Amino acid sequence: MATITYREAINQALAEEMERDEDVFLMGEEVGLYNGAYKVSKGLLDRFGELRVVDTPITELGFTGVGVGAAMVGLRPVIEFMTHNFAMLAWDQVFNSAAKLHYMSDGQFKCPIVFRGPSGAALQLSAQHSQALESTYSHFPGLKVCTPATPADAKGLLKAAIRDDDPVVFMEGELLYAMKGEVPDEEDFIVPLGVADVKREGSDVSIITHGKMVHVCLQAAQKMEKDGISAEVVDLRSLRPLDVEAILKSVHKTNRVVYVEEGWAYVGIGAQIVDIIQDEAFDYLDAPVGRVTQADVPMPYAKQLEKLAKPSAERVIEACEKVLYR
Repeated sequence: MATITYREAINQALAEEMERDEDVFLMGEEVGLYNGAYKVSKGLLDRFGELRVVDTPITELGFTGVGVGAAMVGLRPVIEFMTHNFAMLAWDQVFNSAAKLHYMSDGQFKCPIVFRGPSGAALQLSAQHSQALESTYSHFPGLKVCTPATPADAKGLLKAAIRDDDPVVFMEGELLYAMKGEVPDEEDFIVPLGVADVKREGSDVSIITHGKMVHVCLQAAQKMEKDGISAEVVDLRSLRPLDVEAILKSVHKTNRVVYVEEGWAYVGIGAQIVDIIQDEAFDYLDAPVGRVTQADVPMPYAKQLEKLAKPSAERVIEACEKVLYR
């Protein structure tokens, strides 16, 4: 095991896959000379050259389209968005081209492309730069969606995403880039897409979540333990494909569930999770499924209002106590 940061884990995954497969290349704004907006691509330009680490103009629709075209002819592009908020300018290429290409060509074309970058709120970036867009991406058939919460998952999932023959949306947490964690030293460490991970075992209530919220939920579980509540924290890691078996296994074990996500409640990921649970595990529930989400407003800029809008450990605890009838 080696202790590295989340950004170093992503950097390692990129470097190892570019070394392994000459068809893999990185493209996006400031990924080369500037070493990436968040220094995720540090050193890659010097190592692989400007044909494989490509700085682009500020035109998300344009360079995303170039990436989709490259994937159609057999290359494996990794498209970095400075934030998935900016990726909204390229959604036509993501949703109408990449996601539908294999189906509409009757399997004649594959689209092995990764769209990666930070999603969700950081610190006082205001409404247009703080959106957690996981539910939007997950809505479209043809895309796979990953939301790693730890350095190990970030590295393993990104390597798997780059090797996948389908388009994968890789959503990172900006506030996680400096977080350290243990990453296996295995030469070919991979985390398969669509496999959840129980980050903390528990018996009283299942907290199901993904991305940055994993750490909020672990904090809540630790606090509840002092009050005699044993909370299990299930990290989905992938939203498409979804590990339904892991969700149901935890529900069968605890009989109470709280789902936590950074995005808005309305038509959110949690709505899908609740539907799966009520359809396939209704008889195991001892209480309605609870949900903790961002407030149903554009993200405020004011520091205190932003804090109130985001899911917190305190709100997770409150939701858990509600389903436990405490």
